Parts: sequence; structure tokens; C-alpha cells
Amino acid sequence: MVRGARQPQQPRSRLAPRLTGTVEKPPRKRKSRTEFALKEIMSSGGAEDDIPQGERKTVTDFCYLLDKSKQLFNGLRDLPQYGQKQWQSYFGRTFDVYTKLWKFQQQHRQVLDNRYGLKRWQIGEIASKIGQLYYHYYLRTSETSYLNEAFSFYSAIRQRSYYSQVNKEDRPELVVKKLRYYARFIVVCLLLNKMDVVKDLVKELSDEIEDYTHRFNTEDQVEWNLVLQEVAAFIEADPVMVLNDDNTIVITSNRLAETGAPLLEQGMIVGQLSLADALIIGNCNNQVKFSELTVDMFRMLQALEREPMNLASQMNKPGMQESADKPTRRENPHKYLLYKPTFSQLYTFLAASFKELPANSVLLIYLSATGVFPTGRSDSEGPYDFGGVLTNSNRDIINGDAIHKRNQSHKEMHCLHPGDLYPFTRKPLFIIVDSSNSVAYKNFTNLFGQPLVCLLSPTAYPKALQGTLSLPVLSVGRR
Repeated sequence: MVRGARQPQQPRSRLAPRLTGTVEKPPRKRKSRTEFALKEIMSSGGAEDDIPQGERKTVTDFCYLLDKSKQLFNGLRDLPQYGQKQWQSYFGRTFDVYTKLWKFQQQHRQVLDNRYGLKRWQIGEIASKIGQLYYHYYLRTSETSYLNEAFSFYSAIRQRSYYSQVNKEDRPELVVKKLRYYARFIVVCLLLNKMDVVKDLVKELSDEIEDYTHRFNTEDQVEWNLVLQEVAAFIEADPVMVLNDDNTIVITSNRLAETGAPLLEQGMIVGQLSLADALIIGNCNNQVKFSELTVDMFRMLQALEREPMNLASQMNKPGMQESADKPTRRENPHKYLLYKPTFSQLYTFLAASFKELPANSVLLIYLSATGVFPTGRSDSEGPYDFGGVLTNSNRDIINGDAIHKRNQSHKEMHCLHPGDLYPFTRKPLFIIVDSSNSVAYKNFTNLFGQPLVCLLSPTAYPKALQGTLSLPVLSVGRR
């Protein structure tokens, strides 16, 4: 059912009262959560009639905004994950409500403290939701500036100790909110290469988990310890360090800086094609990851981005359209991050990117996945006879780095063969295959004569990508 449409009238049940000379008793009107919370909270602070009308309205408006913000935020998960237009209006409404809620609690803090009993962790929860909005807006648009906005709100939660009193309450669900906040903050800091902050957060998270597991005998103790192991392995897996002349560590970034663009050789022509969309796929066995972000996905997504700029110089507000005389332009190519997708999921996102690819633009596909090798010899040498790379199969049959078919008479149904990508060569395509069976894509055929680049491992790594982006037919440009 379309959200916002009027629901069709339901037929009357056979057990419903009939209007045969008697008046049907009207159903009892249920109080909204806002009304219930208002009565419950304000009555606890004294006689309800003694509360001034202005303060009563302040609490009512806050409860309404809080309830509306939660409703809209929960609805974000129902939005389609692919497509670049369907989600914008809903996201804009959600952000507007949270903006009003955040400003409202700042302007009326004293009344909310006295009459509503507003607690610090509730303010932190609002700030955390806004940080999540900014982070997901970054994922949707690839605008790195919104990572800085997410960092600002997450950092404010930590500096102002919004969650400091959570540990004093005997409510494990509140502690879990705090732990999830730390995990999200770590992801944002990793993407911004703030490694010093990451190390401090990991230490604080470790202490919080130890206190949480000591106070509450919960079943998620093993899961939270696994989170610590993952982030520690993630940091250790990227040990590149650069030292200054004074032996201080310099944090390097894979992103393209304003002064770091490679110079063009004489005679090169730029601007014919621009990189507009990218699918970054990670499906390797036993690979270092954190929060569904593998190390290779992490490096590749940064290689396709420019360094963050000041948000105010780019846009006014997330989800809001710019004026008609100023067309929307994206600094970075749009990206989909797919961690262990099934074949159908991969094909769905690929088809969506292909459909929305603008004219004179290129679609990049980065495949970092376990190799699927054919068993036995084949009489033919077609695009489905050399295997390919693995997609998620929901079957626990994976042992080692290579997958071999059990039935030699059939192709592996969970394998992405080179021939599966042939239909998408109708538009310019840039393919990078980082797999133990990348050789299966060696003879990738260009059926439709569109610009095509296919890079194979072991030479195709994210660091090498920045050099290939200066090719005459491909440049990271505006959309």
C-alpha cells in the first residue's frame, strides 16, 4: 500500500453488532502516546491543574515532535535501498522534524527538565539519531561533507557526556544504546581517518562492554566482544604509516585532494566521460571487516571520493532540492556498498545503477570476492565456462578460498560469471575484479562497442585505481 494513501474501507464482520433498533455503542477512543505520556509525566510533578498553560503546551509540543521523529525514523528502513530519487522527500521530512526537535529542546530545556523530566541520555539519543541521519545521507549521496556533520553530533555526545548517567540505571537496553552509539561513532571516524579518536573510542567501548557484561548477565556478551575483535583487526589490517622529518606519524588518505589530482599528459582530452556510479562488492571468505565494511571496500570507497569540504558551501540541507537555475551536482560518484550480496541482490542494484546512469557517464563495478573455479574440462570456451566470483548463497558449504561445483553437469548458480555482466556493456563500464579467479574475466567481450575497461588482480588494488582514473576516457567528474 502506498504510504499516505487512504486505506480502503474494511467489510463488516459477521460478528459485528447490527443496527436493528438499538444504538451501537461507539468504540472507546484510545489515547495517543503523546497524550498518555503527557498525563503520566506531568501528573508526577504535582497537581495537573497547577501547571501553567504555556508550560503544558511546551511539553505537549515536545512529546508530539518526539513521537513524530521516532515514527519517521523507523520508516526509513522501509525505503528502497536502491534508486536515487524515491527516498529524498521522505528523508527531507525526517530531517526537518529532527531539526525542530533539537532546537525545541534547546530553547525549552528548563521547562522540559522540570515538567517532562528530560534526561541527558534522551538528549543524547536525539543527537545520535541526527548523526545517523547524516551518516545515511552520506551513504545515499556519497557526499563526504556529511561525514563531518555526523562526526560533529557524535563528538558532542561524547564531550557533553550525554550517556554518562546510563550506567547508573538498571536498564540494560539503555546501555545497549550507548554501545551502539560507540560502534557507529567508530565507523564514522574510520571513514574520516581519525585514527587517534578511533583508538580512544575502542578503549572506551572495551571498558563499557566489560561493565555491561559484569552488571547484566545477557546473551549478547559474545557478540559485543566480537565487535571489539573486528575493529581491532580492522585497524591492524591497514598499517600504512608515513613519518614526517620529526618522526611524527602522518595520517594518509586514499581520497583525492584538491592539489593531489594527477597532471594530464600532453594531448589528453578530459571531459568526454565521467564516473557517475559505482558498485563496491565484498564477498571474500575470512576477510577483515567491521560493520559490514571490509578493508578492501573501505579503501576502494575512499579512492572514489574527494576530501570533505565545508558543508555550508555545498548544500543548504539534506533532502532539500536546490533551485531550478542551479542544477544539482555531485562532487563524488554515487556508490552502492554491497557486503556479501546474493546474486539477485547484486543484479537488482546493478540494474538500478544501469537504469539511472546519466549520458556520457561510466558505471564502475568493483568485485572483491572468492573465486569459483570450474571442475573438469569443457568442450566450449564461453563466458560461463571459466567460473567467476562467488555471491552469497545462504549455504554453509564454503571451505577455503575456492569453491568447486559438486555437480559437474551444472554451472554454479551462485557464481557471477563474466557473461552475467555482458548485458550491461550497452553503456560505458569499468570493471575491477579482485579475486583468486579473476582470470575468468580475462577475455571479457565488448559486445556493443561502448567504452570498456577491465582490470584484474593481483594488480587491481584500490591504490592503483587513482592512477587509472586519469585515463583519457575516464575522469572523476561532477554529475
